[in-house]
Amino acid sequence: MDPTSLTSSQADPQRRDFMRQLYGGALFGATALGINACSSTAGSLGEAGPAAFLHGVASGDPLRDRVILWTRVTPRHPDAAGEIAVRWQMATDPAMQLLVASGATLTSARQDFTVKVDADGLLPGHVYYYQFAVDGAKSPVGRSKTLAGADARQVRLAVFSCSNYPAGFFNVYADAARQDNIDAALHIGDYIYEYESTGYACANAAALGRVSEPRGLLLQLDDYRRRYAQYRSDPDLQALHAALPFIVVWDDHEFADDTWRDGSADHKSTRLGPFSLRRAAAVRAYHEWLPIRAPEPARPERIYRSFDFGGVLSLHMLDTRLIGRDQQLMMSSYYDEDEEFDAEKYKQDVCSPRRQMMGAEQMRWLEGQVQASRARWQMLGQQVLMARMEYPTAVALGECNCTEFSALKQRAGKDPGGISALQKSRLAGSSLPCYLDSWDGYQHDREQVFAMMQRHRKNLVVLAGDTHNAWASDLHDAAGRQVGVEFATASVSSPGMEGAYPDRDPEDVASMMVDLIEPLYYAQTSKRGYMIVTASHEQMRCDWRFVDTVLSRQFSAATERSLRTLAGPGNRRIVECHA
Repeated sequence: MDPTSLTSSQADPQRRDFMRQLYGGALFGATALGINACSSTAGSLGEAGPAAFLHGVASGDPLRDRVILWTRVTPRHPDAAGEIAVRWQMATDPAMQLLVASGATLTSARQDFTVKVDADGLLPGHVYYYQFAVDGAKSPVGRSKTLAGADARQVRLAVFSCSNYPAGFFNVYADAARQDNIDAALHIGDYIYEYESTGYACANAAALGRVSEPRGLLLQLDDYRRRYAQYRSDPDLQALHAALPFIVVWDDHEFADDTWRDGSADHKSTRLGPFSLRRAAAVRAYHEWLPIRAPEPARPERIYRSFDFGGVLSLHMLDTRLIGRDQQLMMSSYYDEDEEFDAEKYKQDVCSPRRQMMGAEQMRWLEGQVQASRARWQMLGQQVLMARMEYPTAVALGECNCTEFSALKQRAGKDPGGISALQKSRLAGSSLPCYLDSWDGYQHDREQVFAMMQRHRKNLVVLAGDTHNAWASDLHDAAGRQVGVEFATASVSSPGMEGAYPDRDPEDVASMMVDLIEPLYYAQTSKRGYMIVTASHEQMRCDWRFVDTVLSRQFSAATERSLRTLAGPGNRRIVECHA
């Protein structure tokens, strides 16, 4: 048999063997229990070898005939000058005996000794294995998969967001690496966090041995490189990268909190220097350390791009963070000197056509991609919530909190005559968008996307992250028409809403959110996890999978909720799964 003729289904037993080796330590010295070491074949920093592969291997941006392969070489001497020759091979078996491609490339300090190869000449929908070597040192073996051809019947994607190293262990990655029949991993933002070691979510970092490095705020190129290196030393992240090709986009924390096109909520230029320099450093480190194919190498800030999984799914990875976003609005700016809130001006501004989330160029590109696609589903892989997450006005303006409003609503339902005129007024009030970093703060762009999907009669599914909580919402345009659905993933390790309601049952908090926010169908506000999204011609299903802890390497994981949507103009809304 021609070794390149192995199909993905035929390769499944090989994958199981590969994963047993991976977690048994044959390919990595690190196991799922997290001992951070390289494999026995990976060389060391001692006299035995000239280099090591301490950050594992990765693949990404698969197409039907190619995939990006990645690794990093750690020289024996940290101040090594000059170029290092790196060899690579691809095979159809994890023992690397049935070779289908090979080559050599160079790396140096100029790219932080990272290596990226665009391996082409491959077949659609096939599993491949790959490995790097420098002199006598070999990297771990990685596994990748090309995109399916036109005969694809099903696509399964694992979706991640908000992986914060000091907040806890990456048990979510460990669980995902063990899953069968996943075609690719999508990371939709906050792959790293830029805070100093005493910053956000660091309370348990010292006890867990996960204090951020470097210790200071990330500002310069070397800062971002060192932070990526720390994250990529994690054995569970290495295991997932070795098991699946990644498709990634950035969000704000690959740069700075609440980044927009020319700045950030946390970046004060008078103290930290020009944001443009920090942005350029972050963009460069991102392209060095992640297996991403730059659509335009001369414009590394442009990362929006599409992936077609046969006739089932067209995945459009958007940049809603950096390339086109205008600065976020602030509700506090709409109070006058008498502390009166100008609701009309506020509503006008969040809907203004002058406010852009994606930028005109990206919007035109997306319409071209959507119009040309013949796939059953159009999926937007992007960062922030697109669904309307508006709160009752009384809650939005601080007249009462969510708990009080929810209790008032329940009391009014049981005893309408027992509430005051003021309370009735609060219940009868409209709603206001509050999360202005999301699409709620850029509603004209959201309406453009919705109109585009309706114009071309497409089945729309939006993926989102960013909030650290899991959500599922129906998507309606401003006229109330059903457009599609949104599935939003919980975080890998960043804390969620449980901190805001420490004394309440998380199930009650989730129910309260569904009750308060009209389009919201499902919420999980206290657990870390990820999504497995399965697309077929008939339906798009989302399974939310959660781990029970990120504070110990001993953990359990389970799928706790499953929802789906069906194709066609009479559907395109969230429905329950029958099984």
